[in-house]
Formats: sequence, C-alpha cells, structure tokens
Amino acid sequence: MAPTLSPERTGVGALLREWRLRRRLSQLELASTAEVSARHLSFVETGRSKPSRELLLHLADHLDVPLRERNTLLLAAGYAPAYGERSLGDDEMDPVRDALDRVLRAHEPYPAVIVDRHWELVAANGPALTLFTAGVAPWLLEPPVNVYRLGLHPEGLAPRVRNLPQYSHHLLTRLQREAALSGDPVLAALLAEVRAYPGLVPPSPVGPDPARMLYLPMELTTADGRDLSFFSTIATFGTPLDVTVAELSIEAFFPADARTRAALQGPAPPEG
Repeated sequence: MAPTLSPERTGVGALLREWRLRRRLSQLELASTAEVSARHLSFVETGRSKPSRELLLHLADHLDVPLRERNTLLLAAGYAPAYGERSLGDDEMDPVRDALDRVLRAHEPYPAVIVDRHWELVAANGPALTLFTAGVAPWLLEPPVNVYRLGLHPEGLAPRVRNLPQYSHHLLTRLQREAALSGDPVLAALLAEVRAYPGLVPPSPVGPDPARMLYLPMELTTADGRDLSFFSTIATFGTPLDVTVAELSIEAFFPADARTRAALQGPAPPEG
C-alpha cells in the first residue's frame, strides 16, 4: 500500500504542517505540548530548517501520526523508515497470527472480526462468518471483503438491519471522522461510495462528540429469521513497532440483550 502523502511530491515541512492542521493545532499549541521551540517549528514547516530524525518522531508522536505516515515523514526528510512492514503471511509474524487466532477463538460464541486500516476483512471467527455472510450477495464476499460494503450495501446485511437509519449514521460518522483524521484517500473514496447507498443516513457536516458514538446496538435479523441485537468494541495493538500490526483492528460483538445471549450460547447442558 502506498503512503497517503508522497515524500517525492511534498517536502517534510509541508507534510508536518498538514498533520498539524489536520489535528487542528496552531504552531504555538504544538510547540507548547511537544516542548519545542515555536520558532524552530516554524522554520521546519517553511523548509528553512531541516528537522532531526528524533524531532520528527517526537512531533509525530504528539500529532498521533500513524506509523506508515511517520515513515513517510522520515523519507521526506531524507532518513530511513523507523518502522518495518511485513506481511502477515511471513514466518516471523507467526506470533502475531497466533495471538489474533486466540483472540477470535476466545470470543466465541460471539462474533469477532479483524480488519485492516481500510476496513477490509483480515480474519473472522466462526460465529461472525455464520451470521454476517449468510444471505448476502456472493460478490460482496469476494476478496478483499470490505466490512462497510458488507454491512451497508443493499445486497449485503442492510435489508436485515432493523435499525438501519441509526446504525448507518453511526458507522458513516465514524468513517467520516477516520477519513478526516487520517487524510487517507482510500477511506475518503469508501465514504463517498457507501454514503450513496440507498436508505442510509449520512453523517452530519460537524462530527459529534466521540463519547456519544461509543454505543449503538446493531439490531439484526439473521438469514434464518432470528432477531438478534449486538453492540461492538474496537481494539488495536497498544505499542506495535510494525506498520502492518499497527493498522489492524479487532471488532468484537457482544449480545445487547438476554435473548441474543441465549440464542448464541445455545441450550444449557443437562445437569448431572
């Protein structure tokens, strides 16, 4: 995957300024929080001063720049990338794959999926495959499977999501916020595509307080006619040093009511 911003097209100062503006910080605010000279920061952004490798990583940390784009900043300044990028299929990624498999299995009988930064499906446990792929158009299941398309396309799960207006507004608002914060053109294109699907409620121009987006049930009628209700949480790796790992997210679905919990856990085993 190519970096969002190309160091061949843009100098490091302009890249740094773009990240600062994306985080809605003034030069003075960033300089204060990062404890660097505002004058030096200004010189870096205008290209009058070349930042050290250490300063770039320090500023990127305060700006919460993704690891992939931290490498882009370093390359633009003439330094080697700081973070590796290995395929999940590499032998040295065995511990990561094992950890992901353990997380997915441990969450059963409830569904869980692992996605990359573009919301493309990396892995899923059995309950997720059973519940979220039954009854959808086969073309939506052709790799790479995008979970936004799968969930909101009229030939996907959307017709069976009973609270689709509220649920789609929640998801599209989240995607809009991610696209704005990351500057990722792939996410921006995905947002434009998905928000054009019929029956969805688009995000508002001004995003809501993220705290208000933490919980919204997904009320789903399964392909075999059961009414289930879920809420989900999203987790990422805390301190990854690899770009691939940093871009993975685990979305775990939990039953939002007793009926859903009972339906997924099955009948209790007989006593004795």
